Amino acid sequence: MLPSTPADLTARLVTIDSVNPGLVPGGAGESAVAAFCAEWLTAHGFEAHLLDERGGRPSVVAVARGTGGGRSLMLNGHLDTVGLAGYDGDPLEPRVQDGRMSGRGAFDMKGGLAAMMVAAARAVAGGPLRGDVVVACVADEEHSSTGTEEVLRFRTADAAIVTEPSHLELMLAHKGFAWFEVEIEGRAAHGSRPELGVDAIAKAGHFLVALEELGARLARGPAHPLLGTGTVHASLISGGQEASTYPASCRITLERRTVPGEDAASVEAELRQVLDGLAATVPDFRYRLERGLSREPFAADPEWEIVRTVTRHAEAVLGHPPVVRGEPFWTDAALLAGAGVPCLLIGADGEGAHAASEWVDLASLDRLTAILTATIQDFCA
Repeated sequence: MLPSTPADLTARLVTIDSVNPGLVPGGAGESAVAAFCAEWLTAHGFEAHLLDERGGRPSVVAVARGTGGGRSLMLNGHLDTVGLAGYDGDPLEPRVQDGRMSGRGAFDMKGGLAAMMVAAARAVAGGPLRGDVVVACVADEEHSSTGTEEVLRFRTADAAIVTEPSHLELMLAHKGFAWFEVEIEGRAAHGSRPELGVDAIAKAGHFLVALEELGARLARGPAHPLLGTGTVHASLISGGQEASTYPASCRITLERRTVPGEDAASVEAELRQVLDGLAATVPDFRYRLERGLSREPFAADPEWEIVRTVTRHAEAVLGHPPVVRGEPFWTDAALLAGAGVPCLLIGADGEGAHAASEWVDLASLDRLTAILTATIQDFCA
């Protein structure tokens, strides 16, 4: 028998291993959990499609078609989780105590996934809707977000809600990020011949100091009202071969967290300015800069109809106006907004995303489901 309540559905989803293989080589991936979600949604009257361009990393797009002439709404949540190693207890055994359900993914974000699935089913069962209801259960959010990218090539909507955990608060903005590789070039030589060598690691030290100074300048710069300022940090460093040799290169991986108005191109120009300044002032300073993965920041317009609709129903369910905030981490909302789909984020309460212990507040799941159900019925009517 398929579970019908948000709590029971969350528990079932937690039991299904869906560790992202991009984060944990050999991870189970999304196949099993996607198959279950497709089965559940089909049983509740949705037309379910499995998308799997990558092979073994499927996403589900399930559609309940409206009678026509109404607005379509997409509910988006990710199937994958971070790894199970180091979890305190059995990560795939949901345990309930004091109104909380523990287990890997309970908070991030199988609770939100369950709430949106149940809400969509209840809204559709509650009476004819003019607009389509689209449920997107996506792969790979925890690594490269290829799932939502694939979904958007298949289907969009007039608006969307991402049910990432948010403590029942409205998230209307989040930061983006850009990764870069900086290789500082030296010249290899035996340690006994300093006149022949250029120490790439020592030269890299100049860049690390300059990077710290850049971070301080960013912190003093203009701030986004919900997100503050962008940040930068060195994440990885490697160089040298042995104790008796001047290192020929030193490689630094860095991350720049971006706010609206910044993107990978502007960050690259910013870094080149720093590096070119060092090349002009530090003897024998040479570098190569490579751009890696980047994702845009997200900012919703408070006047979007979907934002106003969710705000209205959240206030009715919660008994007070919902808190509005931004987040420093990245989500798939930026991809939806970038595709021209107005969206926002609201999700369950709990703790422990990516941590050794993780739990979702079960009462918040019921409230989230009520907010989403009312929003679907209103927006798609």
